[in-house]
Amino acid sequence: MSDEGIEVWAVRHGPTEWSQNGRHTGRTDIPLTDEGEAEALAAKWRLDAVDFDLRLVSPLRRARRTAELAGVSDPEVEPLVREWDYGDLEGLTRAEVRDRLGIPDWSVWRSEVVGGESLAEVAARADEVVALLRERTRERALVVAHGHFLRILAVRWCGLDAVLAEHLELDPARISVLGTDRGTPTIRSWNG
Repeated sequence: MSDEGIEVWAVRHGPTEWSQNGRHTGRTDIPLTDEGEAEALAAKWRLDAVDFDLRLVSPLRRARRTAELAGVSDPEVEPLVREWDYGDLEGLTRAEVRDRLGIPDWSVWRSEVVGGESLAEVAARADEVVALLRERTRERALVVAHGHFLRILAVRWCGLDAVLAEHLELDPARISVLGTDRGTPTIRSWNG
């Protein structure tokens, strides 16, 4: 199916204790904070007025709870949209990783992720999701997932190098929209 005219709404889960503390939170399945629940609930008014013919959610409970509170009915749990696996760096802040590895300019976007997924591996998952979205979406899809993954999804939707995702800031419980303009994949709105 052509992706001309389809939209993909990307929703990052609400805040967790680790996201508020800047900790790399990949596979650790932690809950939303009270603030996270309130922010997820606040997204409901924007999503209520929109019809989605495909609704995907990460298997991790912070994303599933965000979808539930935002009123997303019957989302498909899709393992491909889970967050980056940070391996040995899970739960550490960037400063802690830099200290532990002795690399003052370490960045998840440009450095090795010890024991976890490489950027290329996460980008490959994002490419699979882009293909799935283009194949199965008639008009509008919704993906409720995680910050780093959604940033990579957006740049891969546009056919750009995954490392460019480092330039897209995405706050918790924010909604972004991907689309297409005259055959060119676009980011219609970001971090809204």
